[in-house]
Amino acid sequence: MKKLAIVFSLLILAGAAAAFLFHKRTPEITYKTAKVERGTIVATVAATGNLSAVTTVLVGTQVSGTIQKLFVDYNSRVKKGQAIAEIDPSLFNATVEQAQGNVLNAEANLQKAKVTLADAERTSARNRKLLADGIISQGDYDIAETAFQSAKAAVRAAEGSVAQTRGSLMQAKTNLRYSVIRSPVDGVVISRAVDVGQTVAASFQTPTLFTIAQDLTKMQIEVSVDEADISRIMMGQKATFTVDSYPEQTFRGNVVQIRSAPVITQNVVTYVVVVNVDNSELKLKPGMTANVSVEVARKDDVLKIPPAAMRFKPRGGDKDKAAASGEKRPSGAPQGGGQRDGGKPGGRKGGGQQVYILKEGKPVAVPVKTGIANSSAYELAEGAVKEGDEVITEQSGGDSGKKKPSASPMGRPF
Repeated sequence: MKKLAIVFSLLILAGAAAAFLFHKRTPEITYKTAKVERGTIVATVAATGNLSAVTTVLVGTQVSGTIQKLFVDYNSRVKKGQAIAEIDPSLFNATVEQAQGNVLNAEANLQKAKVTLADAERTSARNRKLLADGIISQGDYDIAETAFQSAKAAVRAAEGSVAQTRGSLMQAKTNLRYSVIRSPVDGVVISRAVDVGQTVAASFQTPTLFTIAQDLTKMQIEVSVDEADISRIMMGQKATFTVDSYPEQTFRGNVVQIRSAPVITQNVVTYVVVVNVDNSELKLKPGMTANVSVEVARKDDVLKIPPAAMRFKPRGGDKDKAAASGEKRPSGAPQGGGQRDGGKPGGRKGGGQQVYILKEGKPVAVPVKTGIANSSAYELAEGAVKEGDEVITEQSGGDSGKKKPSASPMGRPF
């Protein structure tokens, strides 16, 4: 019985020891790798903006009055010169009639002044002969001459009155013509701000009644680009963008304008870049928000390194293994060796970037130099890495992932 108890105790101790050794054993370290491939890398600058028509005309009114008729509505196609609204013309018609009466009165006064002038001219000529014959005195002749000159002045005054009244008549007719509001361009009505019966007042600032987009088949995007990226934007660069209405479709455009005026919002400086867009299918509408990517650099048939490989660093004891395998880490090398999505290499120029490859199951650092980049790949500009080589992107296993207990801020416990 005692022997059986001893054997049972030994079995329990052996099992406990085996379990302890199993849990104490360091898990095997494994590495995830990716191939270095050849392909195309496109560096872009991302920004957002709003779609608008290339030419948008704000149609107002030059006279005041009450809207009597509306001939168009939202999305109506209009031609240049087409009537789109009418203001009640009653007062303008009355003003035209009054101006015409004033013109007739002024013309009658002019005819009367001309008759008076002709009579004064005849009297002056007759008195001139009588004065030469000594029949009348010099005083009588002077009176007749004065009347003649006064009649000439009265004719000029009457002519001025006629011109003035004709100008008033022209102004009244112009105001009457302005009571019919016409489209200044061919296009589409995208906004209407008035209704029938509404009174509009033309004062120092002309009210906007309609907004007409001249041609919706050609649109533009005003993109806000950060000051850090504006130096890489050039005229003629290609751009792609998406809108929320068609998330599965990519639209294309070109940079046509880079405005120098800064836009400062909460101490953030941006610049407006205008991208022209073809909208032949009329899918895009004014005001849509566009997520734009401007192509600032492109290289074909280059070696591509995954971004995870540029960020990878061995953890724990693997650093010592990498060093033992002949690696000499450059001074000040960045942890990520990364690069901005827009194509600006991370780290310092001339060194500091590296990737890791497996040799005999151990990570070995290989210095590299990258070129342009985007969110999916880096260009391998220099380095002893070839197409098809496997670069390490991730490490798993080992005791390096375990966190060491942090020291108490109060020092060693009692």
